[in-house]
Amino acid sequence: METPALVVMAAGMGSRYGGLKQVEPVGAHGEVIIDYSVYDAVRAGFQKIIFVVTRAMEQTFTEIAGARIGRYADVSYVHQEMDNLPDGYAVPAGRVKPWGTAHAVLAARERVRGPFAVINADDYYGPEAFRRVYGWLTAPRPRDGRHHYCMVGYRIENTLTDNGRVTRGVCAADACGFLVRVTECVGLEKTPGGARLFEDGVWRHLPAGTLVSMNFWGFDGSFLDAAAADFPAFLDRRLPEDPLGCEYLLPQEVDSLLRRGLADVRVLESGEVWYGVTYREDRKAVVGAVAEMHGTGRYPTPLWAAAGGRVPVAGK
Repeated sequence: METPALVVMAAGMGSRYGGLKQVEPVGAHGEVIIDYSVYDAVRAGFQKIIFVVTRAMEQTFTEIAGARIGRYADVSYVHQEMDNLPDGYAVPAGRVKPWGTAHAVLAARERVRGPFAVINADDYYGPEAFRRVYGWLTAPRPRDGRHHYCMVGYRIENTLTDNGRVTRGVCAADACGFLVRVTECVGLEKTPGGARLFEDGVWRHLPAGTLVSMNFWGFDGSFLDAAAADFPAFLDRRLPEDPLGCEYLLPQEVDSLLRRGLADVRVLESGEVWYGVTYREDRKAVVGAVAEMHGTGRYPTPLWAAAGGRVPVAGK
């Protein structure tokens, strides 16, 4: 079996943050969030890293993070561009918004040869999540005619920011730990009483422990084939409704495959605390959390230089 790859979605515009948040330093020695994710991924066993970027940002991303990471893993780049559409489709006049996370993953289609994981470049996921996903991707799967995927489920209270509303894929799992559905919820916010969502004209509170997706998925190549096949139907359905803003999103495509009975998704629950820079005000909290993790020994200081030319793989 091919060694699992890690696909890192780094082409987002960062419109709420106000810049290229993917390359904002959060560590004392210039480390950015993706440094920590790749460090954890390499420790878990991942060796092939595929960054999804735009052509315009590739050089900046390489100079700040990619070149450093490339000393410890096999790094390559693919481009998510607006005009990367199926034959017969064109970018609507005036559109500047990227096509979404499922479209980002499709940009890596020619580089992926086996199982792979997907993460956002601007989210901190924690070492446990990478160990569990790598273990799942390298374990045998039943040959029953269905596609078998996984996702990391985070407790909602561990994924909220103090500085505004966020979008999360709220998950429902069955008694055996398989995903039943994932619902993209826009406008979740943190309150003293927990997470709440304004929906259908009323506020709805989500209980502590509710599992949400942070776009950490484990797939095989069949997902790329399915997403590519479903993309034209998405465009046909959504372009007339929202030509400037519609997005082809991973949770929605996964949910579609579940509803059609084509796949199952194992939910790997994680107790890790998420850190991210959705808003510029988030950076201070992330910097503090990273400093604490260095202080407690979760990470060496500096992160990469202390590795002595290699990252110690967990269990070796």
